[in-house]
Amino acid sequence: MRRRLQTLVQRKFKIVLLLLLLLALLLHLAMDLALPTARRRWSCDGKAPKASGAMSGSPLLAGPKKLSLRILQDFSGSNGSLEKSSHPQGVGPRAKDPEIQHQHGDVNQARTKGSKLAALFEHPLYNIPMPEVTDKDKLFVVNPMEKFSLQSSGSDEWVSSSKAETILPTGKTAYDTYPAWLKFHVGINRYELYPRRDPLMPTLLHDLATMRIVSSVQKSGGTQLKLIMTFPNYGQALFKPMKQSRDQETPVDFFYFSDFERHNAEIAAFHLDRILDFRRIPPVSGRLVNITKEIRDITTDKKLAKTFFISPAGNVCFYGECSYYCSTEHALCGKPDQLEGSMAALLPDKALAKRRSWRSPWRRSYHKSKKAEWELNPNYCAQVRQTPPYDRGHRLLDLIDMTVLDFLMGNMDRHHYETFEKFGNDTFLLHLDNGRGFGTHSHDEMSILAPLQQCCSIKKSTYLRLQLLATEPYRLSELLREALADDPLAPILAEPHLRALDRRLGKVLAAVGRCLARAARPGEVVVDDVGPWV
Repeated sequence: MRRRLQTLVQRKFKIVLLLLLLLALLLHLAMDLALPTARRRWSCDGKAPKASGAMSGSPLLAGPKKLSLRILQDFSGSNGSLEKSSHPQGVGPRAKDPEIQHQHGDVNQARTKGSKLAALFEHPLYNIPMPEVTDKDKLFVVNPMEKFSLQSSGSDEWVSSSKAETILPTGKTAYDTYPAWLKFHVGINRYELYPRRDPLMPTLLHDLATMRIVSSVQKSGGTQLKLIMTFPNYGQALFKPMKQSRDQETPVDFFYFSDFERHNAEIAAFHLDRILDFRRIPPVSGRLVNITKEIRDITTDKKLAKTFFISPAGNVCFYGECSYYCSTEHALCGKPDQLEGSMAALLPDKALAKRRSWRSPWRRSYHKSKKAEWELNPNYCAQVRQTPPYDRGHRLLDLIDMTVLDFLMGNMDRHHYETFEKFGNDTFLLHLDNGRGFGTHSHDEMSILAPLQQCCSIKKSTYLRLQLLATEPYRLSELLREALADDPLAPILAEPHLRALDRRLGKVLAAVGRCLARAARPGEVVVDDVGPWV
């Protein structure tokens, strides 16, 4: 009796198991039949899921993946494992002409409904045609027939193995497979660091904020600690760590040359420069860095490695080596190992694209009691106008553009500027090293405006844009607030700093107004650089 019962239970169990397997098979077949229908529906109405861009196993991605790996292997000169291209998979159109794509890419994503910043960039003053860019106007002439090999040059950056400095060999791969940093470098020309409507910018800023860091070393020189950080695709960024909170002002007893360098000033300066339509500051993004995993554990810099310690509060700290604020008393500490900082895209290595450093005629004395000549001589500009390269071309007007930028953000530390040597004197100025801006919102340092006040000259395009930014709906403070809102470390500036921008802008326009009031020829004050376009 007991055996019969066991046999009956076993038979019923086997029947139930078979039924379950049959049911699972039917469900699997039903899902296979339904999936193609869903895919066809998505392709028709454009409502496919957007999270992943494309399925990881899609054959459409197989080609770009292989191309991306190949070109990065060409860059490294090795066969080591590399990450995918920094360009997001499945995003962005494939460019038939890389130059046209870089200059006139699709910017619909930037035109957010209700965005004052998008409306500003649609304004005619921000659509004045640029001069035609010829091969001699490009920083690099792309040679598709020669491979590109990136190897250490003994500097902090990566350089070409090509003997020709004016050629950027890039292999036979499509432009849209290049890493974002290389696209940025290739796009630099005589007239601009990057184009007004640059579809590359969101990708480049995203890479700076999120891409894995594989190396961190201290940058040589400078008065305060900075790090060179390298990514898997051989892009590099300059990291400036947080030293002050957003609401701290520079102590009144500090000299300008001993002020802190602020990471948020670097971020804000990039966006302000872009709103002014100068576009002479390399892209900068905020980033939260893990001191342990992204600096201490991967650094090959022995001097830097010796400066790490654990604070009494249990936080990871380091201080490096530099002229100012590199000691245990001024250590940079995480919470417990998370540290804010700015990540600025590096320009091409100087071995590949030489830059010339120019001493500013309005450089300060950098002395506690002595004054510079321009502070004592009200007619100082007359002798500057007779000195090359300020005696012809637009160099002096470009320097006054930089003066306006510095005054708006309160930067007194502009002792030098740089230009790309290839373009001679007929090119823009690079607005580098802006960390001492946005230190004081309660005081406007009028001496920064000395070049404008003494020379009484400004570009017509700059003057018209400044007037526009002083009116609704294009208030400078509101535009910069919107631009900074997308940064990973937002809010970047305290509200008093944003309000100070509008106040200082009014003082710039007032200075130009005084020049116009006493000028016999207004055209010598507001110099026409736009012709019939405005």
